[in-house]
Amino acid sequence: MAEHGKKSQVAFPNAKVNLGLQVRGQRADGFHDLDSLFLPVPWCDTLELVSPGSGKGCLLNLHGNPIKGNPSDNLICRAYSLLSERHAIPPVDFHLIKVLPSGAGLGGGSANGAFALTLLNAHFELGLSPVELEGIAAELGSDCPFFIRNVPARVTGRGEHSTPIHLNLSGWHIALINPGVHIHTSQAFDWIVPNDNRPGLSEWAGTSPPDWAGKLTNDFTGPVCERHPMVREALNSLLNAGAAYAEMSGSGSTVFGFFEDMPPKQWTAQMPEGWRHWSGQFPL
Repeated sequence: MAEHGKKSQVAFPNAKVNLGLQVRGQRADGFHDLDSLFLPVPWCDTLELVSPGSGKGCLLNLHGNPIKGNPSDNLICRAYSLLSERHAIPPVDFHLIKVLPSGAGLGGGSANGAFALTLLNAHFELGLSPVELEGIAAELGSDCPFFIRNVPARVTGRGEHSTPIHLNLSGWHIALINPGVHIHTSQAFDWIVPNDNRPGLSEWAGTSPPDWAGKLTNDFTGPVCERHPMVREALNSLLNAGAAYAEMSGSGSTVFGFFEDMPPKQWTAQMPEGWRHWSGQFPL
């Protein structure tokens, strides 16, 4: 709750998973072209904006899971900086309760930055459209534009192009497992061979998990599993439990699976110490 004389707004930045991820050719700017289907899932952090702030500019207070680096370099503060360059925004305080694991392929940092933009836009009534917010989010990071609309989407380019797509998920369950392995995205790119000589992911509208098995794959899964056997173990646990489709998200290390009926609770009780999990049923 905000102090007397201050106003606050709260949002819940959520995770995403990749239903297939292709790393294609390298671009002139040094990035690789990507092609992926992003799906939002409500495993969430909590982000509160309070104004006026207690200092100058943006002050970020961190709670929950530790985050490496200087808070002033966090995407939340960078989002404030980008908007304050365009609009007269007073100082603000942000409070982030970090629940999502970092280095996990869930886009948690990108979600925090994008949700900070939408909070600032709403709180200060800036009137920015989703298209305008997506343009600013693209300056924050590759995955950030997706979280502005936050609906299932085909994501291309370096991640800045997001086109909504309908997927047939009603009634399906999803389970996520994070085996506690931190993967550095830049390092993961060194483990793969980009490939432009294959069809992209343009034909998957209206599909469901049984359609994806063996067809929607993630270029990072094999190299990550080779170097981190716990990721392969987590992925196999989903398949052995009866997942119709299971994959790793992003550059890892979180894996996920889709089930017509969720496995019994004893399944999660058998997980090794330090593994984290989340599950839900669509519509989420």
